[in-house]
Amino acid sequence: MRLRAKEMNMLEGPLLGKIVSYAIPLALASILQQLFNSADLAVIGRFEDSVAMAAVGANSSLVSLLVSLFSGLSLGSNVTIASFIGMGKKKDINKAIHTTIALSLVSGVILCIVGEIVAPQILKLMSTPDRVLALAVVYLRILFIALPFLLIYDFGASVLRAKGDSTRPLYILFLSGIINVILNIIFVGVFHLSVAGVALGTLAANVFSAFMIITFLRHEEETYRLHLKKLKIEKTYLSRIIAIGAPAGIQGMVFSLSNVIIQSGINSFGANAIAGNTAALNFETMGYYVINAFGQAATTFTSQNYAATLYDRCKKIYRVAMIVGMSATFVLSMIFWFARYPLMSIFTTSPVVMQYGFIRLYYIDNLELLTGTYEISGGCLRGMQHSLEPAIITMIGSCLFRIIWVSTIFQHNHILPVLMIVYPISWIICGTGVHIAYFTIRKRLFKKA
Repeated sequence: MRLRAKEMNMLEGPLLGKIVSYAIPLALASILQQLFNSADLAVIGRFEDSVAMAAVGANSSLVSLLVSLFSGLSLGSNVTIASFIGMGKKKDINKAIHTTIALSLVSGVILCIVGEIVAPQILKLMSTPDRVLALAVVYLRILFIALPFLLIYDFGASVLRAKGDSTRPLYILFLSGIINVILNIIFVGVFHLSVAGVALGTLAANVFSAFMIITFLRHEEETYRLHLKKLKIEKTYLSRIIAIGAPAGIQGMVFSLSNVIIQSGINSFGANAIAGNTAALNFETMGYYVINAFGQAATTFTSQNYAATLYDRCKKIYRVAMIVGMSATFVLSMIFWFARYPLMSIFTTSPVVMQYGFIRLYYIDNLELLTGTYEISGGCLRGMQHSLEPAIITMIGSCLFRIIWVSTIFQHNHILPVLMIVYPISWIICGTGVHIAYFTIRKRLFKKA
């Protein structure tokens, strides 16, 4: 594994190959992470019962809710550092990196403490079935201990990606995922630790990821090198990170909140529905990670080129990321749909659990490409230092709409398809709004420049 990687020149040369070469490792890293998370579920599904499987699944949207805010801040770090790279400000790059890692440490500790306190109460508010609740709490408490290490990795990876290196974070996730799977099998299959076993495997994998990302940063060239003694949150860089990252984080948090409410609706159908949706969610999430990778590529490339006043390249970045990202997501979604029977059988042999999973695949996974309409256009806006607009539009057009749908239409038509179809409808509403904002703001900024 290389301790250093060559910096990608995002300001010159053809864009297609560079965007694809940047996005593919990013997508593979996320997919690998999801695959290894799926391994948690598969091990539980094979060695335990549907109750233990549901206990893992009942936590997914809650963990996403708590992590989203800080993941948004890591995106703010990415944009801030990429902008300084585009302007050639080496001293600012290094200070922003130290602020980023210090912020991840503080945020991780806060998230862990808050999570340990509120976890049981929130799981009860989510209507988690009584026979699932006890195991779900055990799983979640261990997972919160792992979250500080996860944030260190996320923020550190955002530093590497800001300079065009999306490959080494992939290496780290691959190795940590292998560690996770091996420990899952040992803890659950050999020692019969049930959900605590998979949570402990995740904890060990996250510790490894955090250690490796810090090791890489400590061996970078001086502009990007991390010195642990220099860790400090500087107000100047923190304000820039928050200006971009906070709206994105709040957007993700509210987005996750809407998913928590939808998860509550799923929970009302019982353990089989929870297990089936949890299994199907693995494939849906992989499709989303592809489009999200191109969205992050659009953010980083736009950040550097916009800072360097290369506006024609900014326009081309939008076109390339949108066309390639949506096409790749569609192809992957179709593969999942046509191979749904053997894929679902990885997690369960129960026909009832499978049928619940197929409903989610039909209404959500097959239309996952629609998320590109707001992910990529929103990513370009963040790269142009406009993070608030896509956040507001997404929260209203997608999150608020879902909450209203669940509390009205779903309450009067209490069947799973009615709950699932809210996703593609909200994507269309949200994508239309963000696109209008993107072209309006882009026209104004470029004309003014």
